Order: sequence, then structure tokens, then C-alpha cells
Amino acid sequence: MSELAKVFQNKKAFIGFVVADDPDADSTVKNVVALAEGGADLVELGIPFSDPVADGPVIQEADLRAFKVGVTPDKIFEIVAAIRKETTVPLVFLTYLNIVFKYGYDKFCARCQKLGVSGLIIPDMPYEEKGDLAPIAAKYAVDLIPLVTPTSGHRIEKIVKHATGFIYVVSSMGVTGTRNTIKTDLHQLIQQIRQYTDTPTAIGFGVHTPEQASELGAIADGVIVGSAIVKLVAQNGTNAAPALKKYAQEMKAALPVLSAE
Repeated sequence: MSELAKVFQNKKAFIGFVVADDPDADSTVKNVVALAEGGADLVELGIPFSDPVADGPVIQEADLRAFKVGVTPDKIFEIVAAIRKETTVPLVFLTYLNIVFKYGYDKFCARCQKLGVSGLIIPDMPYEEKGDLAPIAAKYAVDLIPLVTPTSGHRIEKIVKHATGFIYVVSSMGVTGTRNTIKTDLHQLIQQIRQYTDTPTAIGFGVHTPEQASELGAIADGVIVGSAIVKLVAQNGTNAAPALKKYAQEMKAALPVLSAE
């Protein structure tokens, strides 16, 4: 069992997301620690990118804020090293393939392993294009987290059959951002996934309220919140940590509790 799969053992997981270096490096460290203290079981660190095709305006604006303070992949690894002095919370990167490619697959995954980054979520890397990266990631025990969308259809089997870590279930078509209503039949989508794998599932894109966490947590093994957290960072600047801790507590408390049996 991978380190990420252990996150979902005997509990429903709350996964928070922050953009690295937004609004600065020190605040990113404090924000990740605050999410962990509030109950986040896993934290995604978004690596800013110039063309984040999966991200809506809230995260795009956070990327721009990070660019203004000089974010680079090396700086992000330094942020992770600082996080690791404060917390052992599991971490994954959400990034785009060109960043990893330009850095060098082997060098990037080796640094992930050294610093305890357990997985990569790469929205612009289709299953069919992961061949070059997959064996290198596996060598360094870095899970490549697949994304399943409402339109994955007949491709679901090959996307999830050999998945490790967890499966990112995209709740709705379009880009990231809070949604008051999620219209996808997620129960059916997860049932399709379950035909081919027991790898944990986590629902993201649009999730932002405790009510949604409760409802979706009954369907999946965890929920992922990005834009709502990034909004709190935008609103509170360098003093976002208390708000993030409180928000994480509320979301974690809303998730269903598994029985001890």
C-alpha cells in the first residue's frame, strides 16, 4: 500500500489545496501547517503555471500573485523543506507536465521522495501520455494520481485499473471553482470506478461547504477543496492561517465517521 493510500485508512479524508508561494513562502508554510492542525489529512500544493488549463479564475489569480514574488520550482522545494520542519502531513503536488519535464523527470521525482511529496496530480497529462514519467515516478515511490471526469466513459477502466495513491474524481465539467450545485451522478461514476479498482477515491472541483463534504463524503473516500481555501488566502493575505485552520476543522467535522467494525 502506498503512503497516500494509507491516508484513507479507517476514515474519510479531507484534502486541502493551496497555491505554493501565495502570497509568499513563509505564509505558504504557515497555511499548510494550519490546514494540518485543522484536520486536513492531505494537502495539495499547487505549482503555479502560466497556462493552468484546469484552473478557474481564483487559482489563476493566486498563480499570478506567486509569479509576482518570484516563484520557481526550486523555491517550492525549499518551501516543502520548511513545511517538513513543522509537520508530517502528507503532501502532493498539483502541477502541469511541462514544469516536471523541464525540471527533469528523474531530478523532480527524486526531490519529491527526499522531501516527502508522495504524489503528483497532472491535469494536462492524459493516461496515454504518462509512459515516460510513470516508471521514474514509481522508482521514487511517487504516485501519479489519475483524474476521472464525467466524460471519461469507456476510458475509466484503463485510467484506474493500475492506479496507486488515490483517484481524483472531477465532480463537474469545466475548470476549478466553487459550485453550489453539482449535477453529475457521482454515485454512478464511483460505482464504475469500483468495478476496476479498490484504490481510494476523492471528489474535487466545486466542493466548498460542510454540507457538500457530508454528502460527497458518503459517496467517496474523501473530498478535495481548492478554490474556497485559495479565496481565504486572497482575503486574508499573510494572516490566513487562523481562517484556514477553522475552515479545515469545519470541513473535517462534516465528513461521515466510519464505524469501528
